[in-house]
Amino acid sequence: MSFGTPPSLPTAAQQYNSYVVDPKWQRTFSTVWATAAGVAILVSLPSVILALRSGRLFRGFFGVSERIGGARYKPVASPETSPVQGRRRISAIVEMLASLSWWSLPAIELTLGQMLLIAGYLVLLLICIIRDVSLITYPNRGGFMALAQFPVVFLFATKNSIMSLLLGPGNGYERLNYIHRWAGRGMLIGALIHGSLWIRNHLVYNIPIIGQQKETSGVAALGVLCGLFLTSLRPVRRYLYQAFFVTHILGYVAFFVTICYHTPYAPPWIFPPLAFYGLDILLRMFRYRVKDATLVPVDSNMTLIHVHDCHEGWQTGQHVRLRVFFSGRIFESHPLTIVNAPSSTSSVSSGSLILAARVKGDWTRALNDYALRERASLKGNEKGAPDGVPVHVMLDGPYGGCSVDLGRYESAMLLAGGSGASFTLSLLDDIVTRCVKLGRPGGEKTTRIEFVWCVRSYGCIEWYAPILMDLAHTVANTSLDLHISIFVTCLCNPEAVPLIPNSDVCILRPSVATLLQELVTPPSDNGADDNDGNSSLKAKLNWSGLGGGVAVCAAGPESLTTETRNAAAKVALTRGLEIGGVGLHTETFAM
Repeated sequence: MSFGTPPSLPTAAQQYNSYVVDPKWQRTFSTVWATAAGVAILVSLPSVILALRSGRLFRGFFGVSERIGGARYKPVASPETSPVQGRRRISAIVEMLASLSWWSLPAIELTLGQMLLIAGYLVLLLICIIRDVSLITYPNRGGFMALAQFPVVFLFATKNSIMSLLLGPGNGYERLNYIHRWAGRGMLIGALIHGSLWIRNHLVYNIPIIGQQKETSGVAALGVLCGLFLTSLRPVRRYLYQAFFVTHILGYVAFFVTICYHTPYAPPWIFPPLAFYGLDILLRMFRYRVKDATLVPVDSNMTLIHVHDCHEGWQTGQHVRLRVFFSGRIFESHPLTIVNAPSSTSSVSSGSLILAARVKGDWTRALNDYALRERASLKGNEKGAPDGVPVHVMLDGPYGGCSVDLGRYESAMLLAGGSGASFTLSLLDDIVTRCVKLGRPGGEKTTRIEFVWCVRSYGCIEWYAPILMDLAHTVANTSLDLHISIFVTCLCNPEAVPLIPNSDVCILRPSVATLLQELVTPPSDNGADDNDGNSSLKAKLNWSGLGGGVAVCAAGPESLTTETRNAAAKVALTRGLEIGGVGLHTETFAM
């Protein structure tokens, strides 16, 4: 006998099954962020193709290398060899639209584009946590979404991230790390929602919080995650970096262990982070180098490090993590920007990889003291002893780089504050050599360069004076117009100013907006100075018209890079099509 189809329970009356429904929201969240990453990769595809054709994409992938014979440089055909006005106009439109994301506020680490990206990320996370669930009754949703953050946290944390390669040069881990930080905060939000509501329910129903393995390991995992968050705050990263680094490494290992004891749903989300971290370790093994080097203390505030037998294998603007074997400090590694371009595109008379360590912390102070002490000892014991002190170093890298190819723009402005000149000097060295010594092998358009450097005292100019002199002499009597502006913010020892060709030294703090406006504005008949006292760049740089675009690169304190981004965004929005577009890259020297 048949009684027909059994009645089905209405959806509203069905009991919520967290272990069936919540993983669906995990997959939804993962699909959305992975799609966004794919869109970013597609948008970056044109720049990746240009970098591949010019040979920049994989340069430095396997670390620095020594050149053994062979040609110093092999010209590569560039798609910009025969520039077309229509193509430059398209680039200008794209750069004008991109400039909307450059705006930033003082004391805020993120640009407008980054803030919008993070806001969208957090909104997506919160929607996936609170949608269609009573969190007070079923707080597991927050825990499931905290697990879904694992791949994002590790994808944007490793130095050798697959995203850095897919997004092209200039998108190293240091520029993507903000996503890692905010994804970690998103993980904390999910864990706090899950843990706090779970503890609340146990208190309401008078259930012990500590006792069984699941409860105990969950509380331990939440405590470890909160500790990771507190030790990752900006003041700790900046002033107690070694403590931050050690607690971070030990903390995420402890978190992985406790979370796997807490829930059987964790292991599938652990495997992607392990894969990302394993790839990072593998590639770093290919990039490690142990080299002979020479420490040259310029003064009590700067130590130059000449690493020998390093000629190729890095891009301009990249940095390495350096260990110097001295005074028992072999376990400390610090990021230092490479000052010069590779030998194939360098005009600096060095023949080595040059790093600059400005005295700011205990390690750089100890390095400078060691170099001064050892040099004095060598000179005292041996006549004609060299100025440098021989040491052994370990290099890890290179990493980072510049996202803007100066050769694609007619004009370039390079701005630096203090030791940030190490970044802009490498860019200047590369473009000067390509345009003057190598005959523009990639169709470089650059005809005008303004190098701006802000320092605290006249004595700081001596740090990079020999390099600036080499580059100034290289461009002398050529079609490339280079002008060097050095702004000193402190009145002290003006006799220490070296004589660098085609350079000016001023005692004031410059306005980046004014300098950039002058660079893109045709000169007036009288060539008078502007209202705020800055020397007119128009009178010092030969004017060859508009339409070829302007590249702006800045490195140094956060105040300088913020001002540069806002000035470049304003020029790009108001005059972007007229001048042929504005390319921007900034490097902030802060953790």
